[in-house]
Amino acid sequence: MEVYSENNMQETRRRGRIEVICGSMFSGKTEELIRRMKRAKFAKQKVEIFKPAIDTRYSDEEVVTHEGQSIASTPLDSSASILLLSSDIDVVGIDEAQFFDNGLPDICKQLADNGVRVIVAGLDMDFRGVPFGPMPQLMAIADEVTKVHAICVHCGDLAMYSHRKVSGDKQVMLGETQEYEPLCRTCYNKLKNGQL
Repeated sequence: MEVYSENNMQETRRRGRIEVICGSMFSGKTEELIRRMKRAKFAKQKVEIFKPAIDTRYSDEEVVTHEGQSIASTPLDSSASILLLSSDIDVVGIDEAQFFDNGLPDICKQLADNGVRVIVAGLDMDFRGVPFGPMPQLMAIADEVTKVHAICVHCGDLAMYSHRKVSGDKQVMLGETQEYEPLCRTCYNKLKNGQL
């Protein structure tokens, strides 16, 4: 928030923006989201964090990292609810954005246009290496995109793919290290071609 003075009148003006944190599983997306939200809270800003109700892996009502860091959140079934629950909020955080409906980019744009800082974290690609849900649109309209990487479990290079280790064609399958592993491009392609 910045304060401007004109003709002895002070006006508080918020500058909205959209920040996207994306990458593969196990890359630290949620950890970075929590870090940014905690900094905003420390700065005495009003924050609210949302996650899709489908994400119940660690907690029904908290955003939780793979390492156990957590922050309170509100689980939602629809992105439209974010607007209803964000009045008088300075910073909105959204985790696992790939699981939300395709209305999420418009919601984020409306919030940013109204002066809200919106921080979105999500998988940019699904297990097939295909852009996931509303993430491509969010990255296109974002003021800032931070791509984080995991480490490839086969060669130690930077990983950008979330390889599914179990069978199933459904795009959405919640899981952890038993179901998924991070792979670099080379190892992902070798595995797809049966060379790994």
